[in-house]
Amino acid sequence: MLTVFQYGDIRRAHRDGMSIREIARTFHHSRRKVREVLTEAEPRPCTRTQPTPAPVLGAFHGIIDTILADDEKAPPKQRHTASQVFRRLRDEHGYRGSYDQVRRYVGQHRRDRRETFIPLAHDPGQRVEADFGHIYVDFPEGRKQIPVLIVVWSYSNYPFVMAMPSERTEAILAGMVEAFHFFGCVPHEVWWDNPRTVVSQIFSGRERRANERYAALASHYAFDPLFCMPARGNEKPYAETRVRVMQRQWATPVPRVTNLDELNAMFRVRCLEESNRTVVGYTESIGQRFERDRVAAVALPAHRFDACVLQPGQVDKYQTVRFDRNRYSVPRACAFQSVMVKGYIDRIEVVHGGDVVARHQRSYGHDEQILDPLHYLAALGRRPAALDHAPVLRDWQLAACFTQLRDALDKRHGKVGQRQFARVLQLLSEHPMQRVQAVIEACLAKGEVDAERIIAQVRQRAILNTNAPPSEAIPLCQYQVPRPELSRFDLLLSHGDSEDGR
Repeated sequence: MLTVFQYGDIRRAHRDGMSIREIARTFHHSRRKVREVLTEAEPRPCTRTQPTPAPVLGAFHGIIDTILADDEKAPPKQRHTASQVFRRLRDEHGYRGSYDQVRRYVGQHRRDRRETFIPLAHDPGQRVEADFGHIYVDFPEGRKQIPVLIVVWSYSNYPFVMAMPSERTEAILAGMVEAFHFFGCVPHEVWWDNPRTVVSQIFSGRERRANERYAALASHYAFDPLFCMPARGNEKPYAETRVRVMQRQWATPVPRVTNLDELNAMFRVRCLEESNRTVVGYTESIGQRFERDRVAAVALPAHRFDACVLQPGQVDKYQTVRFDRNRYSVPRACAFQSVMVKGYIDRIEVVHGGDVVARHQRSYGHDEQILDPLHYLAALGRRPAALDHAPVLRDWQLAACFTQLRDALDKRHGKVGQRQFARVLQLLSEHPMQRVQAVIEACLAKGEVDAERIIAQVRQRAILNTNAPPSEAIPLCQYQVPRPELSRFDLLLSHGDSEDGR
């Protein structure tokens, strides 16, 4: 079959005066074919006027329909392919036809059943879509895969992207809070899939029971927590598209950063640059459309949401409380008592009696002990030997003057020096490190190696450094007490008698 380009060459040659015989000899076609080309400007498309008969397959249509109907109830990854249908027909039902006939019939059947969609449009300020994507990042310690939170407006397509240490509830809470304050407003609806960190229970239809902390977030910012149908990612297409853009464009090539803060700073710049871009199919930029989102959205509340998860805990005899498969230390006063643990993405806070009694950096390991030496100073008075046997105290990195003091006390007092050094360390639970260190260095310089002297000087400096200066004593001589006049008392008595006589 000749192409339209060959048609053009033949027709232009005839236009320039070549005869049909010369054209046939030059282009290696028959004269009949040349005359056919000269009568039409382009080749006619080859169309099938009648379907290809498939007498062999026709008897098996019912079997194929039954197999495909049963597939509707099977898991998506355990359904028949066309080749599997062909093998079953051949091996189980004696089919002797070709594979192509089976493939065409199965393909036609599935085209008729493919789902179609209706284009949607969302009002300004109405909703945002949220999802997680995953990328690899090169850190100084090596390449790691990290989750990235994507929050995007459905009307303007304005995004917020933030790398997270995990996909747990506290990470979602912190990311959503940062997103709302980045946008400067709150949508009426926030759409998620159905992650366990957000949805506690899935009922029929769209009814869900949200995680309590996520429900608290929705109450604080007054948005509707809504969720897609299971396995229906197409219900939040903007978030799905933004995940691919983040992976293919923003994270390609693989980013090299020192920590997540540097990576998030890079993502923040990319998000701000998006306001100048215009999405295909629109005449206005993302930033111009986002202004409509901002006007129609809900204003931010007066204060931020406390983006943490809450977990009650019981302090054990080692002054530790369990959270997320790790144990964190608390002061001795909280031992054997119930406390509330607040888990943030970067830290752990332990609350007792309405006060934060301990604060630690969050660990994402397992079966670890995160201990603060200051929490064990109160128990050190009874167990001074723990200085050499408890890792939390033995591995405590202190200034060099503390080691010099320990050696001097041991040399001067022997075994009693250990107890005196423990008393000096206990000052750190009441006074700042700089104050205690300065006193120790001054005493060592003077050769005054004595715990009592160090304790007294630290407390004296604390009094001198108090912000409120002591009130000045006013000399008593400034006050003069007048001598009493008895006539005034006589007048009072006489006045009282006159009243009684009335």
